Amino acid sequence: MKKFLLGTVGLVALLGVAAPASAADLAARPYTKAPPPVVAPIYDWTGFYIGANGGWGQSRNCVDFVGVAGTFIADGCRDRSGGVVGGQIGYRWQWGGGWVVGLEAQGDWADLSNTRLSIINPAFSTRVKTDGIGLFTGQIGYAWNASLFYVKGGGAVTSNRFSILSTLTGAELAAASNTRWGGTVGVGWEYGFAPNWSAGIEYDHLFMGNSNNSFSVVNPIVAGALNRISQDVDMVTVRVNYRFGGWGTPPVAAKY
Repeated sequence: MKKFLLGTVGLVALLGVAAPASAADLAARPYTKAPPPVVAPIYDWTGFYIGANGGWGQSRNCVDFVGVAGTFIADGCRDRSGGVVGGQIGYRWQWGGGWVVGLEAQGDWADLSNTRLSIINPAFSTRVKTDGIGLFTGQIGYAWNASLFYVKGGGAVTSNRFSILSTLTGAELAAASNTRWGGTVGVGWEYGFAPNWSAGIEYDHLFMGNSNNSFSVVNPIVAGALNRISQDVDMVTVRVNYRFGGWGTPPVAAKY
């Protein structure tokens, strides 16, 4: 009995020593830090850009003849519409969060032409054609990340030709060409749909005023008269731009 008790006590002591040793041999549980949340970059509109545009334009002209005595003889007004296509280049700055300002130059080839009978003498017809449009504007807008709404304004220039034709044969009897300067205002919306790429739509109205022109030959409708033509142009274009620079500026993430 005594030996049994001694053996039992020895076994318990042995188990007590072995148990802590086994626990100490266990490796510590690894700790993995959670990855930071993925945050989409904020679109940055700052930088140079270049692009193309195309769409529709309409020009309204009123034609008057200015007689030798300085009197005006009205020959009616007409609208003419057609396609426009061209390109633009500019630079934008984004500041104060969403505010965006910029400068832009735009040039378009145009096909805006109209021919009608002269109301003074139907034996003749008059044709007004605009074949080029340029805009030099400043912009100010506000961006909601990749969506930008803006207004613009500045100078405009058009290339025009006024012709007097024979109604019977269509032959050009007299002509005057001019480059006319005026002003423009517009509004547009643009969206950054991919890294460095954006697309949008824009409307512009051009105020070109009146222009007096002399013919290369004697005016066949009103002898010796100059022509005075007023002009206003409306344009709606779809635009695609490529901006040089990075996609955007990532937001500052808090560190833990």
